[in-house]
Amino acid sequence: MTVFQLLMLGASAYFAYKIYEHIQTLKDSDVEKRDEASPTPRTAEAFSTFTATTLLEKADEARENENLDKALAIYSEAKVKEPDNSEILFKMGYTLALQKRDEEALEYFHEALELDNKNPFTHQAMASIYRKEKQYELAQKHIEASLELNGDDRVSYYNYGNLLVDMNEHEKAIEMYKRALEIDPNFSEAKIELEKLTQEA
Repeated sequence: MTVFQLLMLGASAYFAYKIYEHIQTLKDSDVEKRDEASPTPRTAEAFSTFTATTLLEKADEARENENLDKALAIYSEAKVKEPDNSEILFKMGYTLALQKRDEEALEYFHEALELDNKNPFTHQAMASIYRKEKQYELAQKHIEASLELNGDDRVSYYNYGNLLVDMNEHEKAIEMYKRALEIDPNFSEAKIELEKLTQEA
């Protein structure tokens, strides 16, 4: 399981929203016909007949099916309806990160943090990108912010361990992997990384 897959497992729990009844697809031909017949131009907000919550569900489904371009298009439509929704911004950033469009992803994560700076998963996602870009100080800042918000999150400790390995701080990394395993003794990724470091010591 990748770092971003682990991240989304936690983020899915963070973002709780109401489940709507099954709806027609976004490209329903009847909707398109109604649009064409409409005597007045529609505003951007009214462009879709679906609520932002419903659009999020459709976008999540597309993302889970690895149809990332479609997911981004639907998230963008949801953003038009609710531009200040931190969940939408986070998921747009997450999807862009899956496409390795890291600079664009960071822009959305920054926007999400401005609206909700208490979301540890946004900090985790930003830390992962900064680590990949070898901007270790920024990565450390965000992973520590994540742990301040949720000190019982195994993924944050695991990610911090990975970051410390990159920074050649192996003793501290061992501590982080151990903390992750204290929270979840079956956390296989942390076990593997810990074993690597203890064998090298």
